[in-house]
Amino acid sequence: MRWQIRTAFLGVFTSLALIFSYVETLIPISFGIPGVKLGLANLIIVTALYKMRLRDVYALSVARVVLSGLIFGNYITILYSLSGGLLSLSVMAALRKRDWFSVMGVSVAGGIFHNVGQLLIAMLIVETFSVSYYIPVLLAAGTATGLVIGILAGQILKRLANIEF
Repeated sequence: MRWQIRTAFLGVFTSLALIFSYVETLIPISFGIPGVKLGLANLIIVTALYKMRLRDVYALSVARVVLSGLIFGNYITILYSLSGGLLSLSVMAALRKRDWFSVMGVSVAGGIFHNVGQLLIAMLIVETFSVSYYIPVLLAAGTATGLVIGILAGQILKRLANIEF
C-alpha cells in the first residue's frame, strides 16, 4: 500500500511541475538575460526533497525535465536543463542531508548550481571557456531565483508538515 501512495504523490508532483513549467512560459517577464528564468517547477523539486525519498526526487526531476523539454522545448533544452537540474539536486541533497542550511539556503544553492551545471554544458558544447564571463550574472540570478523558490517552498512545507509521503 505504501508504494501506491508514493507513486500517486510522484504523479501529482510531476503534474504540478509540468503545470508550473507551462505557467512560466506564459509569463511575459523577461529578465533581460538569455536563459534566466524564475524556475517555478523547481518549487516542486525543493518541496519533494524534504518530503520524499531521494531516488523518487531524482525520478521526479528527470521526468519533469524530459517531459517539459519535449512539450515546451527541444533536445538542447533537455540537455541543458538535465545537466543543471541533476547537479542542482545533488548539491541540494548533500546540503539537506547535513542539515546545515534552511530550506532557503538549500534552494539558493540549488539555483546557483543549476546555472553552473548549464554553464559547464555550454562550455563543453561550444568547446571554449569564453562563456565563463557569464558566471557573475548567473550566480546573481541563481541566488535571486533560489531565494524566491526557497521562501515559497518553506511556506508549502509548513502546510505539509503533518503529511507523510
